[in-house]
Amino acid sequence: MISVVIPVHNEEKNIEPLYEEILAALEPLGEPFEIIYVNDGSTDGTGEVLRKLKARDSRVRVLEMDRNRGEAAALTAGFFNARGEIVVSMDGDGQNDPAYIPDLLRKLREGYAVVSGWRMKRKEPLITRKIPSFVANRLIGLITGIRVHDNGCSLKAYRAEIVKRIQIPHGFHRFIPAVFGVKNSEVAEVKIIDRPRRFGRTHYGLKRTFEVLRELLTIRLVLKNRKRNEKRLTILTAFLFLGTGVSLVLSLLDRISLLYPTLLSTASVISLLTLRNLRRFNKAQEEGVFKIREL
Repeated sequence: MISVVIPVHNEEKNIEPLYEEILAALEPLGEPFEIIYVNDGSTDGTGEVLRKLKARDSRVRVLEMDRNRGEAAALTAGFFNARGEIVVSMDGDGQNDPAYIPDLLRKLREGYAVVSGWRMKRKEPLITRKIPSFVANRLIGLITGIRVHDNGCSLKAYRAEIVKRIQIPHGFHRFIPAVFGVKNSEVAEVKIIDRPRRFGRTHYGLKRTFEVLRELLTIRLVLKNRKRNEKRLTILTAFLFLGTGVSLVLSLLDRISLLYPTLLSTASVISLLTLRNLRRFNKAQEEGVFKIREL
């Protein structure tokens, strides 16, 4: 079975057109499939549209989040509740064309663990989206070793066991597939044509780029020995703050340059932010990131 997971937040006008396109892409394959909509705290008519859709098509499943928890939690909820051996993720705004799903599936069946869409001709602003995306993708590839051109493309296909490995905390969905611990050789890409949003407004902005930079400090530490890394980073952070205090006193006594406490305090703050993120990631694995009810 193929499970298509779609997080939605205030997408009432996009649901029906996207649903019809998914049917057009999957029905000719002759394989069983399910479409899982994860309603992430929508405040418009999204919930009602989904209920009507489910009532007329048994292949549609609707998971209602207890509140708006963000894309990472919504994806995790869909992944952990998917029944298929293959899971496809995509945005609910219509920018991902379902017509490319068969291409992703064919590539996945060549033996890959993950196949990621690579958006061509992106219909997005150059300064606030394209350039930050280019920089972020290069940094993610450099730090994680997973050389994907377009980590931000939501249209991806996975083997189901891959996506059930990790509860994805807020912000870390931007590091899919690296966050699942796959190797670069297990990941392939399929070029797709990006489409403009048909209805509603985008939920993305330049702020997301700064969030990516924040999570970049942590991603390397969560890929292996997370608990051990948390302990080590706790000790390092404590020593950095201690060193900052000592160097500040020595600087005030004119024993050393003010440069030393400045550098140490900067390192202390970076270390503390990274530690907080790492603890948040580890806590998510223990407590989970979503609460749902299925309609």
